Amino acid sequence: MARLIPAEPLDEACIEALMVLRSGGTVVLPTDTVYGVGALPDRPDAIAAIFALKQRPPGMHLAVLLAGSEQLPLVSTDDRPGVGALARAYWPGALTMVVRGATPLVAGLGERDGTVGVRCPDHQLVRSLARLVGPLAVTSANHHGQPTPVTAPEVAEQLPGVDLVIDGGRCAGGVASTVVDLLGAQPRILRAGPVDEATIARIWGT
Repeated sequence: MARLIPAEPLDEACIEALMVLRSGGTVVLPTDTVYGVGALPDRPDAIAAIFALKQRPPGMHLAVLLAGSEQLPLVSTDDRPGVGALARAYWPGALTMVVRGATPLVAGLGERDGTVGVRCPDHQLVRSLARLVGPLAVTSANHHGQPTPVTAPEVAEQLPGVDLVIDGGRCAGGVASTVVDLLGAQPRILRAGPVDEATIARIWGT
């Protein structure tokens, strides 16, 4: 069974997670939607471990969670004004942006076209941890195709090979983020969510 620690005190939880991540390990953490399992994106063995833990088919990408818009240049080469404007308007919050990734960072995240989905979640622990260690490669903490457990002990039982589980209480799934493709000249909605297409288009054009 994976090692469980409480999410509070926040500083202590972040330090524990930092040590595991920097040693190439995997960490389950609460987010503003569901529990996620994450690793540092520049640790290929840890990324491979996530795919193995989830029994996830190769080629499916992992998203990257950031502390804020200031970390965007670490994961993306896209410096168009609209990208930054959307990040500042909706982060932290329910907007995932698909952008051109900074190689070689995204090369091992499952994407073969050099893109990456990035978001700054509305959850203090995730942002605090990302501020300490940098961007985090994260996906839902479940077996591929199965519902994500809503409590940390349930996650630990389903993913016993994970190195650390941070128990943030019941994490019953907030509203899934809007996913917008920003690779072209105009935004394209890939998954509808709380941020509507008209508002995205307006901010993109300002």
